[in-house]
Amino acid sequence: MLWAIELEYDGTPFMGWQRQKHGIAIQQVVEEAAAKLCDGVIPASIVAGRTDAGVHALAQIVQLDLPEFAPHRLCEALNAHLRPHPIVALRATAAPPGWNARFSAISRSYRYIISNRPAPAALERNRVWHVKAKLDAAAMQRAAQNLLGHHDFSSFRAAACQAKSPMRTLDALDVTRQGDQVIITASARSFLHHQVRNMAGSLKLVGEGKWPESALATVLEARSRAAAGPTAPPQGLYFTQIIYNPKLIFQ
Repeated sequence: MLWAIELEYDGTPFMGWQRQKHGIAIQQVVEEAAAKLCDGVIPASIVAGRTDAGVHALAQIVQLDLPEFAPHRLCEALNAHLRPHPIVALRATAAPPGWNARFSAISRSYRYIISNRPAPAALERNRVWHVKAKLDAAAMQRAAQNLLGHHDFSSFRAAACQAKSPMRTLDALDVTRQGDQVIITASARSFLHHQVRNMAGSLKLVGEGKWPESALATVLEARSRAAAGPTAPPQGLYFTQIIYNPKLIFQ
């Protein structure tokens, strides 16, 4: 039967979601664990969003064709075979007819965390971007609003992006400060490759006072990757939520 399984993982030791010729990928680990429940036959997976090397997930959704289980027993069985890798199955549900983990999504959300203090991260190493210079989160929030709506996001698109069109609709982009952390949250139906990290890199320049708040509107209009700021490192990025229509009902 077709299952929708919610995963949490630390992306630090992996080459990203997708299988690679060199290095271990999350897809490989998940499919090989699932094969233990299918008499050794590796089931093909479809994932909501392919995360890059070093990127984490709080609620990734993967689609797998597996035998019938009680949902909590399926998670227990998968978690037993996923050890010792930092990947866990949180919840599972039988997928509705016609559902697809990637194409049935109507919204995806990401969080980017910047550790904004003089000292580098110790406990959160590999889970935040350390920026020593004091950031003006309020200025970053005002600048971020220039990117909302339906636009050509070529300026924030990786050169290797395989999307047919650079047009995307950014539903939300917010910047808040929580103590020593500056947190960027973004929501859209879909994102271009590195779009969130490229937006974070540009917002950081605004926060440092190197760019005016109006700069992001100019960058967006340029439709050129060269006009935008640097790509923020992967370790600060988390895939946090995906919404489907019809909504998945986990048990």
